[in-house]
Amino acid sequence: MQKIYLFLYVQVIVHFSASWCVPSLAMNGYFEELAQNYQDILFLVVDVDEVKDVAAKMEIKAMPTFVLMKDNEVLSKIIGANPDAIRNLVDSCVQSTTVPQSDSL
Repeated sequence: MQKIYLFLYVQVIVHFSASWCVPSLAMNGYFEELAQNYQDILFLVVDVDEVKDVAAKMEIKAMPTFVLMKDNEVLSKIIGANPDAIRNLVDSCVQSTTVPQSDSL
């Protein structure tokens, strides 16, 4: 049995895409912009036609699909080109990794 290991202890958002999928292609620029603005999150693009076994193991049925993972577990999945939902997903990642600062040293 082959396992898919992504980076442990790091939040990863994977954009499952296909070169023939117009909505996936339309999301590429937005996804790249998010990756540049949120460098504490790892953003990956996976072409389902190039790595069919990964897409099958992740149960990707439609493109684009965006998957949030941490510690090799799926935390959330968004199916479709929905920039607002993806932004909310990214914001939830940022909030969950923010460590409150202490007032005293």
